[in-house]
Formats: sequence, C-alpha cells, structure tokens
Amino acid sequence: MIDLGTRKLVLASASPRRQQLLAGLGLPFSVEPRHADEDFPAHLEREAIPIHVAAQKSAAFDNDELADGRIILTSDTIVWVNGHVLNKPEDDEDAKRMLRILSGNMHEVYTAIHLRSNDRIVSDFDRTEVYFRALTEAEIGHYVLNFSPLDKAGAYGIQEWIGYVGIERINGCFFNVMGLPLRKVYAGLQHFSMP
Repeated sequence: MIDLGTRKLVLASASPRRQQLLAGLGLPFSVEPRHADEDFPAHLEREAIPIHVAAQKSAAFDNDELADGRIILTSDTIVWVNGHVLNKPEDDEDAKRMLRILSGNMHEVYTAIHLRSNDRIVSDFDRTEVYFRALTEAEIGHYVLNFSPLDKAGAYGIQEWIGYVGIERINGCFFNVMGLPLRKVYAGLQHFSMP
C-alpha cells in the first residue's frame, strides 16, 4: 500500500470515470479540473499524443500551486486506428462516423498519465488492443442516441452498452480503455511515497 504521508493527491479531471477509478485505489484525493490546451503537433503518433496532452494539462497548474506537497495527476486517452487518431467526437454524426470506423476492426487505446509535484515528475502510458465485431447501423444509432459518446475518445465507453455487445476481446488493461490505467498510476505514485 502507498503511503503519501502529508502529500495531497489532486486529480485534474472532470471525468466521472477517472474519479471512480482513482477512488478504487483507496487513496484520498481532491478533484480540480482545469481547462488546458489539448492541441498537439500533427507529426505526433500513438502514445506520443496523450503523453503530450497530459503534460499540457499538468502545465495548467502553476508551480506555486504545488506547495504543501500537492501531487497533480493528469491523464489523456486516444484511440488509434488505421494510422489515425480518434479523439472525442464533435457531434452525433461524428460519433457515428467513428463507430463505423471501429466496427469489425481492431484499434489501439493509449492513455498517458502525468504525475507532478514540486520536486518530481513521473510520466507513463499504457496500450490496449480492442477488437470490435461488425456493428449494424441500428446498433450504432441506438448507442449514440441513448448514451453519451461525445465525451469519450473514439466515441464509445467500454463499460457501456456498446462495450457489452460489440467488443469481442481486448489485449491489455481494461481500465486503460476506460481512461485511467490504475497499475501505472499506482506504480507512478510509489515514486512519491514516504519511506
């Protein structure tokens, strides 16, 4: 078990999924979402994209906000398929477009974490392969209409209906696909643990 002593863990995310997952580690934390620039250079690919964006999210906190042993945790998730990145969809039609691309296909989910205090930085990522069966237009329409694909990379949540009926298998960490690779967070926090 990690002992952070007097350090205070801060999750810089409004994502209810990340909050739920982090709570599962049994560590006290506060939630302080910040607006940050999520643009990235066009030449970046795969894990380099979320690593870059997670670091930018962390940079939204000034150094003086890291006083009193605060540890800022930021994270970013992308879907990588056929040599292209799928971020969050812009609208329902964009969500349907993304799900059509994922249908009957394998894609990779990359999530990066960035832990930062006033005396150290730990950055890491995880990768999971996700295999979708072929989805019908009716299934895609049902999911987009009845769930919330607009706040999710690749327009889907593995823990929702589309994941129940559409995903054939995954290779890698389930929690990474949800948006927070907990084993990576746990390992990263050990660098901040009190002796």
